[in-house]
Amino acid sequence: MKTYLDCFPCFMRQALFAARISTDDVKLQRKVLDRVAEELKKFPLDATPVEMGERIHGIVKKVTGNIDPYREEKRKYNELGMKMLPELRKLVNEADDPLLMAIRIAIAGNIIDFGSLSEFDVGESLKQALSQDFAIFDYEKFKEVLEDAKEIMYIGDNAGEICFDRVLVEVLNNMKKKVYFITREEPVINDITIDDAEFCGLSEVANVMSSGSTAPGTIIKHTTSEFRQLFYEVPMIIAKGQGNYETLSDEKRPIFFLLKVKCPVVAKDIGAKNMDIVLKYNLS
Repeated sequence: MKTYLDCFPCFMRQALFAARISTDDVKLQRKVLDRVAEELKKFPLDATPVEMGERIHGIVKKVTGNIDPYREEKRKYNELGMKMLPELRKLVNEADDPLLMAIRIAIAGNIIDFGSLSEFDVGESLKQALSQDFAIFDYEKFKEVLEDAKEIMYIGDNAGEICFDRVLVEVLNNMKKKVYFITREEPVINDITIDDAEFCGLSEVANVMSSGSTAPGTIIKHTTSEFRQLFYEVPMIIAKGQGNYETLSDEKRPIFFLLKVKCPVVAKDIGAKNMDIVLKYNLS
């Protein structure tokens, strides 16, 4: 997905929000905005929004000296997700279609996104996702590809959300699938790292590895050779969230995007409306 001019105000909003939670020093906050504005002047529109996000959060870290400004928010939502885990499992166990219920739950967790939102209600998102109609619903294709796939790459997104992902990974385990769960290389916004995956017990149900990406998405050219080899070999990929959609939607791979749309630009690109839920196959 390319960058649109509509993304530019959001870039500045992200920069200001990140700067404010990184430092109370207004002069440093202003310095962050000035440097981001300079980057915007030369940022190509044919690049993905996530590539600008990577630059923004690199500037925030460098200017403020705070390498993980969302640390406390990530801890808070990881703990909330772990507390909700028994309830989420119960929903799956009691469902007529456990796989579809687990997909809905995983998408509900995608509301925990400080890159797009500053306020959200996880409980309300879960309630909506359990009954909301899908704007894009490639579920039959999902089941068809899944049936023949022995190995699955699952590219995660945000802290807290990862506990909702775990429920889907557990269902895949029960179907005798080998899952590789992918994190970011280092902290960026509230995206997951290996530490978050360990905290939420993903290593108990999947092979956890970093993509090598330091961006709030998966920029293939910035990933490790180990990740790329797996990415181009596995028969099925599940990619969570807008950042992964923005960076991977042009890849000709069997990717299923699971997300809650939280941006009008993404909505237009994917063919949905803001706050819609989506299960989209990349090769359809």
